[in-house]
Amino acid sequence: MVEQIIKNGEGTILDVRTKGEFQGGHVAGSINIPVNELMHRIDEVKSLKSPLVLCCASGGRSAMATQLLKQKGITCHDAGPWTNVNYLQSQTVNSL
Repeated sequence: MVEQIIKNGEGTILDVRTKGEFQGGHVAGSINIPVNELMHRIDEVKSLKSPLVLCCASGGRSAMATQLLKQKGITCHDAGPWTNVNYLQSQTVNSL
């Protein structure tokens, strides 16, 4: 399901790593809200185009963030490492 969302360019890719990690490399078009800021920025998260596809460095923080956001009623999916999401996005239907 996550693979199809990414490949079809649906929703929003949300990277929950730190700002420094995000600046070191990220998925094109992704939004960065570190996992420790999610609850403080919940209104911003709710305003993003659904479904949310969450990623981080190895999959631990995105799994935790997915649980937190689902408890708030937000449609989201854990996609694990951002590098996997980046690869899947490169396979998108819309790519030239």
